[in-house]
Amino acid sequence: MLFISCSEDESTIPALLNPIPISGEVEWVKTFGGSKNELANSVVNTFDGGYVVLGYTQSNDGDIIDKPGVDFDYWVMKFNESDELEWNKTYGGSLDDRGNKIIQTQDGGYAIVGYSQSGDVDATQNAGSYDFWVVKLTSGGVISWEKSFGYIGSDKGYSLLQTSDNGYLLSGVIDVTASGGAGNSKSALHAGGDYWAIKLDVNGSTQWTKYFGGSLNDTLYDAMETPDGGFVLVGSSDSVDVDIASNNGSYDFWVVKINASGILEWEKSYGGSEIDSARDVVLAEDGNYVIIGDTRSSDINVSQNSGSADLWMIKISPNGTLIWEKTIGGGSFDVGRAITKTQDNGFLVAGSSRSQDGDLSMNNGQNDAWVIKVNSTGGIVWQQTIGGSNIDFAYGVAELNDKKVVLVGESSSDDLDILENKGFTDLLMAKIK
Repeated sequence: MLFISCSEDESTIPALLNPIPISGEVEWVKTFGGSKNELANSVVNTFDGGYVVLGYTQSNDGDIIDKPGVDFDYWVMKFNESDELEWNKTYGGSLDDRGNKIIQTQDGGYAIVGYSQSGDVDATQNAGSYDFWVVKLTSGGVISWEKSFGYIGSDKGYSLLQTSDNGYLLSGVIDVTASGGAGNSKSALHAGGDYWAIKLDVNGSTQWTKYFGGSLNDTLYDAMETPDGGFVLVGSSDSVDVDIASNNGSYDFWVVKINASGILEWEKSYGGSEIDSARDVVLAEDGNYVIIGDTRSSDINVSQNSGSADLWMIKISPNGTLIWEKTIGGGSFDVGRAITKTQDNGFLVAGSSRSQDGDLSMNNGQNDAWVIKVNSTGGIVWQQTIGGSNIDFAYGVAELNDKKVVLVGESSSDDLDILENKGFTDLLMAKIK
């Protein structure tokens, strides 16, 4: 892994030696599910010292206790600080409903978002194909309110945050072609998929809605509120027109900064000549933004690529200046999917790896779930891979109050680190101390 400094104040940070040390002792690995398919996309620590997990389930047996059919539903599990399951609930209708992001709200409840085809049971309406579906829950998992947002095309919610005014920002992808330009506060029609941001008040009523993009494919995966009350939106784009001023080649990390009213302030593309996709963003202690994803490039903004794809991490200033960038990986396919800030102002990154060379020293077979601890200046502290001989992914990570780490994702293995498989794919959880 190479370190490239783009700012004078961090230019003295030394390069790191390979391979990354394996540390962070695995306390346990568990799978949850039924006879079909399950996974977890999101985990957050809770005010009571426990944690809550969101994903989706297709099964109606095994660990799934309240679901009549075998369609996909949102699936939430709440654990206490002793890792005991407190409650376990599914939400959805008679069609396909898939949860992507969970947060704990200031009132002690939860809010979840994903996308839904249903217009019945828990999801009271659907405009066509997939809609953003947001559900506000009490602390015990009871639905307080739910709302759908979308048009006749495929509109998918990926990210959710509670804003400083106790409202919410939903974000994801809108099919602008299918919406005919609806979904924006101004008259515009870009075509294809665009970043879509929806601002709600505390009760779920719409305050504004804006989309951003070009004439090709623009996919938003995450957003965060900035200290000035605006928002940063991150994902990938291969467009080079309308809202996108430049493109380095194929898909780039595309970062959009908007103000509190959703007005575009600036946008920038980062990457090389191949495919680069940003998946998550977090505010660093110094006020800059750290973004992770993956890259297949080895030129322009990307200093090195060790294989088919590497995890790519960049740090940018509040005006979008690239401060530094790093690639982490080996000779195969290695990606980042989630990042969270730790109590010591470092970061945890979750993803998956197929490599056992370069920055990686072992692989149990195909993809392994992968977690990396990074310090405040981007130096690697430790890594862990978890998996069996089949495919295992990590999509979410959280640091608990006691500084232990919970990693979530999916697994189709039943050997090595994975003691049991209950169906096709199971929801995967691991705890690291």
